[in-house]
Amino acid sequence: MTTIETEPPAWQQAGDAWGHAASDWAYLFEPYARDAIEHLFSSMDVGQGTDLLDIACGSGFAIARADRAGASTAGIDASTALIDIARRRAPDADLRAGDMFRLPWPDASFDVVTAVNGIWGGCDDAVAEAHRVLRPGGRIGLTFWGPGHALELRDWFIALGSSTPSVGEEMMALANIGAPGVVEAMLEGAGFTDVERTAAPSILEFPDQEIAWRALRSPGLVVPALRDVGESELRERLMSAVEHLRAPDGSYRIVNELTCVTARA
Repeated sequence: MTTIETEPPAWQQAGDAWGHAASDWAYLFEPYARDAIEHLFSSMDVGQGTDLLDIACGSGFAIARADRAGASTAGIDASTALIDIARRRAPDADLRAGDMFRLPWPDASFDVVTAVNGIWGGCDDAVAEAHRVLRPGGRIGLTFWGPGHALELRDWFIALGSSTPSVGEEMMALANIGAPGVVEAMLEGAGFTDVERTAAPSILEFPDQEIAWRALRSPGLVVPALRDVGESELRERLMSAVEHLRAPDGSYRIVNELTCVTARA
């Protein structure tokens, strides 16, 4: 009898990549979104009684903040390793490993849906799913790397993309969401109205080069480059890209901006 091996679905492959250094992502990198999360939650009045779903919730950084505000929370992420951390951060939340293009909740389940750097260019079907699970009048809040000048990670992205051409092409396609009118078209095409763009700072701080490297190798997009060029070579390329941001005491402060977009169902 012949056994036919099939590849895991794309969302599971993405989850394996994003979980490759789950603790480093959760505790060293994911706090980059703190200011954007506060900004979104304030603008959408997330608090006591809000039913909130966080798409691509990672290790539950945003969900834990919503819990503290009194919201009833749920989250989905492709990475089981990150969901395990999220369950420790938010033990009362409804957290599931799964596909953001096929949300496992019924229609009209939530007041607010968020995706903190989780929905990008080409993710129109995920936006449509977000609309489906929102109640009439509910709000969506998205963030993504801004197209402005405040992106000190730019050289890191360039170094990563040049290390593996397929990753560079993927990053360009994903980042297309920041082009004028793209996210607006995605949201309006799914039935959203009242689309508004704002921005929030996104700051990464590390005490030394070793911690900085652990953080900057933790995103899932780094996995193909680790495989293609190796740990030592990739470390040299990526850390050289941020060397100008290292202070005399060896610490790093990397200042960026996240675009924040809200809309109403």
